[in-house]
Amino acid sequence: MLCQLGSFFDSYCNNHAEIKNNKFSKKFDLVINDAISSNPYFEKQNIHYNLKYWAKILKENVLEVFSSKIFENKKIKSIGIIMAGNIPLVGFHDFLCVFLSGNKSDIKLSKKDSHLFTFVYSFLNEHNNDVKKYIEINDSILQDYDAVIATGNDLSANQFKKYFDKVPNIIRNSRFSVGLLNGDESDKDLKKLSFDIFMYYGLGCRSVSKLYLPKGYDINLIINSLVDWKEVINNNTYYNNYTYNKTIYLMKGERFFDTGFCIIKESNLIGSPIATIYYEYYKNKEELQKKLIANQNKIQCIVSNKIVENSIEFGSTQSPSIDDYADKINTIDFLLKLS
Repeated sequence: MLCQLGSFFDSYCNNHAEIKNNKFSKKFDLVINDAISSNPYFEKQNIHYNLKYWAKILKENVLEVFSSKIFENKKIKSIGIIMAGNIPLVGFHDFLCVFLSGNKSDIKLSKKDSHLFTFVYSFLNEHNNDVKKYIEINDSILQDYDAVIATGNDLSANQFKKYFDKVPNIIRNSRFSVGLLNGDESDKDLKKLSFDIFMYYGLGCRSVSKLYLPKGYDINLIINSLVDWKEVINNNTYYNNYTYNKTIYLMKGERFFDTGFCIIKESNLIGSPIATIYYEYYKNKEELQKKLIANQNKIQCIVSNKIVENSIEFGSTQSPSIDDYADKINTIDFLLKLS
């Protein structure tokens, strides 16, 4: 069933002949249009990228390995899932973990991304009527849950922690990703890094919002590598953020580089505003390690050419493996340990 969904995503995105007159294909055309209307940062390009990613994950061999250590629950637990809406299907991995663990998902969708998962539910239900026992989409306040997985920003996360403190929970707040450079990167590396920065307009926790550069690094190398993404400025909401931040920096008399479609600004902060990329210099690897350790609770992932351990390759931030858990919290272990 999940594999059928993955196969559908693959056929749909690659415009395979067998999908053209498929009833789900015609319905999905409308769903994607509705999704784009509901979120100004959703476009066919980034929705299709996300669907292609899930098509690779929802394969029998991948799911079998991932679920091989999951034992059958004696009693089905109801797991409340509060999904964010910053990127397409951003809460799908939480649902997948709950579903594969044999528990029921009680899902509260974000208004910014409700259409895509609603389609997923209808697709799965069409292929197996028992799905209704394991998935519920909740339009109101979550009730009668045994545990909760909630994702939001720092403000909403604090509210979630207070509201759901009586049950086992995973509460995720704002995290950001960083890029580490040492000056030996190729033009191809920097092009891949620009993808890590701009895909989904930089809205995901896996989007690179901060660069660590060695002292004396030529910032023009970064500026030149970003030019392929200049069209992001054509998105009105992104443009409004760009002009707003630029105005604030000018009013404060702060120094920055303006590419015409994004701002590059020195800062010791990790999370940058939309349309702004922060950078910070480091003297040596020891100082860099200290900076990373000081911010480890705010960093989702690190990209580099193996400058530090546990970093990933340039261009790979938006393609995590199925067992690369958000905030480094193993969702499957959490679910299996529920009493």
